Amino acid sequence: MTTPSTPRKGIVLAGGSGTRLHPMTSVISKQLLPVYDKPMVFYPLSVLMLAGIREVLVISTPRDLPLFRQLLGDGSRLGMRFAFAEQAAPRGIAEALVIADPFLAGAPSALVLGDNLFFGHGLVEMLLRADQRPKGASVFATRVKDPERFGVVSFDKDGRALSIEEKPKQPKSHFAVTGLYFYDAAAPGLARQLTPSARGELEITDLNRLYLDRGELAVMPFGRGIAWLDAGTPTALLQAAQFIQTIEENQQLKIACVEEIAWRQGWIDKTALTKLAESFGAGAYGQYLARLAREENPWQG
Repeated sequence: MTTPSTPRKGIVLAGGSGTRLHPMTSVISKQLLPVYDKPMVFYPLSVLMLAGIREVLVISTPRDLPLFRQLLGDGSRLGMRFAFAEQAAPRGIAEALVIADPFLAGAPSALVLGDNLFFGHGLVEMLLRADQRPKGASVFATRVKDPERFGVVSFDKDGRALSIEEKPKQPKSHFAVTGLYFYDAAAPGLARQLTPSARGELEITDLNRLYLDRGELAVMPFGRGIAWLDAGTPTALLQAAQFIQTIEENQQLKIACVEEIAWRQGWIDKTALTKLAESFGAGAYGQYLARLAREENPWQG
């Protein structure tokens, strides 16, 4: 399998009104809320970085976009490039590809939802496999207890995807499609062809079904070792924070530390990492980065 000749670009969709988290999100995007020790948006951003993606477009509301610019900057401190675009109203996940079309400029893409967290053994290998597919789309599925709340994919006995439905009343399986999607360069054009749903949105499930009908959709189920968390409700937000805290305290390693990922990817050097550590002051986050920068062997700590 060959990697696409044009490097894949990333999209973080961090829009919406976050009504399920009101009043917390009455004046700020949910993707800027903390999940334990870092802003929520760091988690989906880190997934794109782990896939080797260095150019990322962040899409948010006109109200919240200045805060994302302030938080993330232009990306140069991480050896990356960040761009920003508005989604004036929540008109569907697939609209993100239409908005991103000028930014993508013919490149394949990876789209991730700003309130989705992914973690676990084997995740990076799955991301790299998806990135290496030069044609079609790749999505990830995982077992859930309430599939009627999600886009649901069914499989034949050999594990090939048969159907994909948005919030079906009678789900054909317990496998939900997560908020992470890899697409080839055709995706923005296909998204433009979609008919808005009854709720007036361009549904990502409809786009994925187009790829399925063309025989170009790869559905990659997560194994038992990979966790998918949607931090879109107060309970889910708390559970996600507790999950991150448990892993970080037990392993003494941080999840979704974008500065560390940039360093381990070779996008910044130890001097840059040290400067980033100093910028965070004496807090635990800065101390963690400083400890990494002092290590002669990055895998000994």
